[in-house]
Amino acid sequence: MESGQVESLKHAMRTSALLLAALSLAVAACAPKNPPRAAAPVAKTPASLDPILQPYLAKYRLPALAAAIVQNGELVAVGAVGTRRAGADIPVTVNDRFHIGSDTKAMTALVAAQFVDEGKLRWDITVVEVFPELAPKMDKRLRQVTLEQLLSHTSGIPSDNDALDTLIEQGNEQPGNLDEMRYCVVERLVKMPLDSQPGTRFAYANLGYVLVGAILERKSGKTWEELVQERVFTPLQLDTAGFGPQASLGKIDAPLAHRPQKDGALKAMLAGPNGDNPPVLGPAGTAHLSVIDFATWAAWNTGEGKRGPALVKPETMHKMHTPIIEMAPKKDAAPGTPASGKYGLGWGEITIPPLSPEPFVFHGGSNQMNLAYIMLQPKYDFGMVLMTNAGGTEADAGLKALSAELYGKYGNRDSQ
Repeated sequence: MESGQVESLKHAMRTSALLLAALSLAVAACAPKNPPRAAAPVAKTPASLDPILQPYLAKYRLPALAAAIVQNGELVAVGAVGTRRAGADIPVTVNDRFHIGSDTKAMTALVAAQFVDEGKLRWDITVVEVFPELAPKMDKRLRQVTLEQLLSHTSGIPSDNDALDTLIEQGNEQPGNLDEMRYCVVERLVKMPLDSQPGTRFAYANLGYVLVGAILERKSGKTWEELVQERVFTPLQLDTAGFGPQASLGKIDAPLAHRPQKDGALKAMLAGPNGDNPPVLGPAGTAHLSVIDFATWAAWNTGEGKRGPALVKPETMHKMHTPIIEMAPKKDAAPGTPASGKYGLGWGEITIPPLSPEPFVFHGGSNQMNLAYIMLQPKYDFGMVLMTNAGGTEADAGLKALSAELYGKYGNRDSQ
């Protein structure tokens, strides 16, 4: 590691010690607002992944790359290499924020699960129950779509298409706060016919998650962003986590997103309205955070209730990770979207026989300018996260190759 990286890693480990303290909490039922803190365990210095990551930059034309390994709730290896902006020498660190795209969906699902545990929602609550005033305009089949179907992409709402893109654009043009903008999207969405009978077929629908966000907003009186901050980021002490472009407007204080061009070059996207998905799409994928915090999120999930904070019941966590529907293979799936496997509630499941006969609880996320993977094996309390600040097929190939190398080195031998 470079000297700056070493200092960054030291800072990260001090942060990690605090995070591990939070992960060791044992509280009953849903998390209280101010949970008691356990004494911080002595954190081992994690191995550096930098030597493994470095060759991938040139091979896959990536500006920056970060990854981390967690086992039994501990950070065992971490690294970050490359630059915040292609063509410039602005080294990244393990504390830099990367965008995680649709990996945000699991956070939306977690907040929904909390509402279910608290009796504010049911898995089988229907869209018409939440928005009865829209019933006269609502598609008849959509009226009976449930929260569980929305979270598992089995609602019958189609995958993104031109009509839905237009709907998102219209929502972004509305006045008011984001919850009001999302409600405007919902008003238009409920009139549109479904592609299939609810509960029968998988279709990866970002608008389904916008609808879930609007349901949470209706039931709480708060925006989705407030809910995720209060119920996910704060209790897990994900201090680098936020929404929208990972870099601040006018600054290069985080790895800039990069959009692949037709000639193969990468265009750096300065923070602004085109630096991320439209904000109204937040529940489907606008979160960002550092590789350290992403690893903390992974470690908490691999525990499935074995370590605190107890944000939901252990059986609720297990339900979220359990597949509901099998996906038909999709050869032309965009990077960061499911190509095969199964899907649960905000999480997919994939089996990669060359790596492991045991499946991974998995999600990929991309706004086509960044890419992130999270791969978990709760059975072995193992997880790994991978992040880059470029979108496209080369970035996707790079993360797939890297995940194989990292699992070969750090994965559970009993599963290989």
